This record gives sequence, structure tokens and C-alpha cells, in this order.
Amino acid sequence: MNNHDLKLYFIMGSANVHKRPPLEVLEEALQSGITMFQFREKGPDALTGLAYEIFAQSCQKLCKQYHIPFIVNDDIELALKLGADGIHIGQDDFPVAVIREKIGDMLLGVSVHTKDEVHTALQYAADYVGIGPIFATTSKSNAKPPSGTEFLQQVRSEHPDLPIVAIGGIDESNAQLVFKAGAHGIAVISAICESVNIKDTVLTLTSIQPS
Repeated sequence: MNNHDLKLYFIMGSANVHKRPPLEVLEEALQSGITMFQFREKGPDALTGLAYEIFAQSCQKLCKQYHIPFIVNDDIELALKLGADGIHIGQDDFPVAVIREKIGDMLLGVSVHTKDEVHTALQYAADYVGIGPIFATTSKSNAKPPSGTEFLQQVRSEHPDLPIVAIGGIDESNAQLVFKAGAHGIAVISAICESVNIKDTVLTLTSIQPS
């Protein structure tokens, strides 16, 4: 397992920032204290081709400047081409075994929804798992129904040393519940992208502790 700080795992693409300059949003989040960044360029207005790759490189450059891990969502070829710090995959992507073989020692995050999926992720040395959506979310059009914290608590109980990132509808109002349920970190999109004051939002989220 890795020693990276999963506390505030920011996920962003150009379609998430509602016409704000995406690199400015990312840099403000980096300056304010996010601990990991996942590049997720998806949606109807997502960049493609060369523009997609250039945007990814620009995000990676900022992450390097602030010494924050740069994680690519789903796209193995891009992650390998850029020499990303890691890749995060869902259950609809290649089998975990195939991806681990392709990426070697690169960080591997896997979204899980069942105990069997957790077992498979562990079998192929996933560095962390993502569990969610914990609460309702509008950031993913095909998101599964909210699970609440029950499954998260089960996984934490059965795998006390497994790094877990919770995702889905998490913000300042409910993050403490998620940490209390056993998450090492929270993954957010809207909480930062839609914030009127990114610095204050990040500082609040990183200061939250289980009660």
C-alpha cells in the first residue's frame, strides 16, 4: 500500500468547472492544500485528441510544481505516455490484473461496490479503493444509487489497513460522517469546482476530523 496522503482527493476535468478557467481552479486548489489530484476529462464537452493531451500535460505540470500526485482516470495509455503517478479505474475498465501488469509499480486505485470487487483489488495490489457514491451526486451521469456509509464501514471493519477514498456528494456538511465511517480520504468534484471560495473550502475540508 502507498504512503500518499489521500485526505482530500480532487477530481476535475474541463467540463466540471462551469466556464471558469480549469487550470486556475486546479492551481487554486493545489495552493490551498488538496493532497491528490485525479485528471478526469469526461462529458459531452470534454476535450479530445491533442487538446485533451495538452490539457492533461498542463494539469500534470501544476501537480509537479506543488508536489501533489497526478492520477489519470481510466486512460492507461495516457498515464503511461505522461509518466503519471498513478491511474484510477472503474469496474467497466480492463480487468485489474491486466492493468496492474501494464502499469507496473504505478499507483493503482480501483472503484469498488462489492466485497468481491474489494478482494480482486487487493489480489492485484491496488494501492487504494474508491467507494461510492456515498451521497447523491450530479457529477456522474451514470452513477449508482447512493450507498450511504454502510458498505464503507463494512470494508473498513474487514480490511483495517486498506486505504479507502469515499466519493459522491461529499462536502463540508457531511465529510465528518464519512471520515467517522472509516475513510482515509474524501474525493470531491463539485465541492471545489462550484465553490465561491476554493481556498476556504479546501481549508475546511482538510481540517475535518472524525468526531
